[in-house]
Amino acid sequence: MLADPKLDLFGAGNALIATNDNWGGDAAQSATFSAVGAFALANPSTKDAVLLVTLDPGNYSAQVSGLGGSTGLALIEIYEVK
Repeated sequence: MLADPKLDLFGAGNALIATNDNWGGDAAQSATFSAVGAFALANPSTKDAVLLVTLDPGNYSAQVSGLGGSTGLALIEIYEVK
């Protein structure tokens, strides 16, 4: 398991759209987790990386990296929020 992941979201031309390192307990994200049936991140001090973004139709890439060059396994989950 990757101990401290950083999540980057890229769009057309590899333009960085959003990034997150350490979730932080955002209330809007917590409400969205529940609405879409995602698992809850109960601990606001977790090192998990979370993004909540509005995107136009198109192609996107997500990249997970370890803080400070650390390595490990990571899982990316994507949910459509309506």
